[in-house]
Amino acid sequence: MRQRIAVVGGGPAGLAFARVLHRHGHPAAVLERDAAPGARPSGGTLDLHEGLGQSALDKAGLLAEFQALSRPEGQAMRILDPDGTVLRDWRPGPDDRANPEIDRGQLRDLLLGPLDVRWGQGVAKVVPGARDGVRVHFEDGRQETYDLVVGADGAWSRTRPAVSSVTPHYTGVTAIETSLADVDTRHPDLARLVGDGSLAVYGANRAIVAQRGSGGQVKAYAQFRAPLDWHTHLDLTDAEAVRSSLLTLFDGWAAPVLDLLRRGTAFVHRPLHVLPVSHTWTHVPGVTLLGDAAHLMPPLGAGANLALLEGAELAESLATGPADPDGAVRAFEERMWARAERWARITADGLERLVSPDPAAALAVFDQVQPSR
Repeated sequence: MRQRIAVVGGGPAGLAFARVLHRHGHPAAVLERDAAPGARPSGGTLDLHEGLGQSALDKAGLLAEFQALSRPEGQAMRILDPDGTVLRDWRPGPDDRANPEIDRGQLRDLLLGPLDVRWGQGVAKVVPGARDGVRVHFEDGRQETYDLVVGADGAWSRTRPAVSSVTPHYTGVTAIETSLADVDTRHPDLARLVGDGSLAVYGANRAIVAQRGSGGQVKAYAQFRAPLDWHTHLDLTDAEAVRSSLLTLFDGWAAPVLDLLRRGTAFVHRPLHVLPVSHTWTHVPGVTLLGDAAHLMPPLGAGANLALLEGAELAESLATGPADPDGAVRAFEERMWARAERWARITADGLERLVSPDPAAALAVFDQVQPSR
């Protein structure tokens, strides 16, 4: 008898899982809290790596479509000193497609394809051990039962407590996100400053990072070390108050860099939380986790790639109709934990050096991952 499978969360991990299962003729219920695909901003841009995110899309039969949408030029990276001096200016070659960029919204729509997502289905908790399977409790009071529930519901997962009591902890680094639209027409000076890819400026315990998306969109992030309650004196819904606070924090930095904050249209508070580097759990039959729900780590390019690959790999291991589906899930978890721990250590170390008292440490990180050509 075919398993009743639900995946909680319609992000990269959940959609990759459901899409690969769909390709093999196996349905999965995708339970997503958002009311619709465009219910909230989809976020910035992602670089999908060969062997990770791109491998997942290949397993889903979507690699060619991804390549048509992606932006290889978005791999470009420019690093400035706070006074505006250009320290590094790396641009990809014409055939370099190792880590091309794609907007999060474009990736979501690509994965959605023919999937029948159940929008507006907020999950309150997941309870394993019922006689007829794993019980999913919805926020509206309904309950449904499945043979396997896959938690791909992000940092504050409602599925995670079914297998682990661990919760995310604050890294000590906060990011404030802002956006600029139609930069090539409205802000051509900033378009030139950011270039085709990303711009990063590192100072002592703070940084400003900007990233170009498609359609002239730029996301900028002010990052700094501060207590989690640093904003108690500030109304975070007051854009002008937040802007003023940030400009004071980055006082003395080059005017063109600060213009990214001066011209931003809104501000979103994003304190960076992580799970322990070696987060694992005692296997619970009928429940598992993917992506940020399993191994939340600093946003340095690995999380979404791992989430996509994990979703695709777990789906493939189940799509073959294994004699012992629970054994297949258990084996998958072992592989996921080992790989995720390695990346969690890399990204934790990277964050420590990118937002540190010594800005030169950030250059060392860049030189390790993006050698000059």
